[in-house]
Amino acid sequence: MNQNQNSREQWGSRLGFILASMGSAVGLGNIWRFSYVTGDNGGAAFLLIYLLCIIAIGIPVLMAEFTIGRRAQSDVVGSFSSVAPGKPWVIAGFLGVASAFIILSFYGVIAGWTVKYFTSYLTGGISTDGDGGTYEVFVNFISSPIQPILWQFLFMALTIGVVFNGVKKGIETTNKILMPLLAILVIILAGYSLTLGGAGEAMAFLFSPDWSALKDPNVYLAALGQAFFSLSLGMGALITYGSYLSKKEKLPSAAVSVAGLDTVFALLAGLMIFPAVFAFGIAPDSGPGLVFITLPEIFNEMALGTLFGLLFFFLLAAAALSSAVSLLEVAVAYFMRRFNWSRQKAAIIVGGIIFFIGVPSSLSQGVWADITFFGNDILDSMDFIASNIFLPLGGLMIALFIGWGWKKSEALEASNFGDSPIGHAWIFVLRFIAPIAIFVIFLTAVGVIKI
Repeated sequence: MNQNQNSREQWGSRLGFILASMGSAVGLGNIWRFSYVTGDNGGAAFLLIYLLCIIAIGIPVLMAEFTIGRRAQSDVVGSFSSVAPGKPWVIAGFLGVASAFIILSFYGVIAGWTVKYFTSYLTGGISTDGDGGTYEVFVNFISSPIQPILWQFLFMALTIGVVFNGVKKGIETTNKILMPLLAILVIILAGYSLTLGGAGEAMAFLFSPDWSALKDPNVYLAALGQAFFSLSLGMGALITYGSYLSKKEKLPSAAVSVAGLDTVFALLAGLMIFPAVFAFGIAPDSGPGLVFITLPEIFNEMALGTLFGLLFFFLLAAAALSSAVSLLEVAVAYFMRRFNWSRQKAAIIVGGIIFFIGVPSSLSQGVWADITFFGNDILDSMDFIASNIFLPLGGLMIALFIGWGWKKSEALEASNFGDSPIGHAWIFVLRFIAPIAIFVIFLTAVGVIKI
């Protein structure tokens, strides 16, 4: 294992770092969320704005996270304490750790559903003997007081197992296997989906813009929010991963590679899902139920449907695992440094706590469905707090820190941009454009700005 003078773990290779960072970014956000957010916001027009958000704001903030982590060589809290000792910027680090706890608590619940569906297809598919079809199957499953918790536990155990084994042997090795496998699977599934008869409509939906949608402010907000969610920004995962990177590696090309691969994966996921949706006459804006209700219904009707379902839910579960590992690593790295715990002790204790925090989210789909906060059940409330409050605030502080809190020459040097025009443009974006955009997203999400 490569180590620096402080015996800090490091990635075994540049490729391992890029694949692990891609694994953090590629998750349910690219498949489960990207598909229905695109559908909800008119398809191609949303896609165009989303790509602009990735380039103009996503990559600069991604670069900021890598730069802070690689310079400090510490966990997300330790990074801010190291680079700006005694300053309030460390709050961004604590927001990252809190986000990791909250997001993984409910993410583990939904990921557990994907593992359950994968095993169902492994044993023959989703049985729809009742009158309610796949809807009834899904509702009966998530409303059970026991089953979803068992699958959540299994998923969290897998996640803990990967982090338990360390940066190189656990996280890097897992992503070196999963990422190429996911790429092959999504290409195969997209290729097959395009033969089902809905390819023309799907291509038009994704790639023929309805320019009138550009007049809707909600489309811009949804695109920026999705870019943040998809790239894992604001939660400290990429600061943590950057901290395991050798100072010899060049950051700009790594950031562009991660963002580019993440976006390609999201587009392929769209080509995998939408042709099947259109071929069977399903509305493209079916929401989260698209994955667990609509698609299994389609799989039951299509040739090779059981095999398609098996591969699809394996893809979902594996993508969820790669993201969950990065979330757990944020918290584990902090507790290892803060309490001088071994990696193994931190992984088990922190992972166990997150599992128990997630149990109410699981029960909120059934026996605790009546418990609501501002009209949302527990799972949706946790999602709202993390996605609409903690992540934007974390991202805002990261952008402002590079833009205003760190000496410009030091930030440019640490980023590998040096005194170049693109480096100065990066600082400009983080000083003005990204903070304003993120702040508007935040104010809209919490209801201060009404559109």
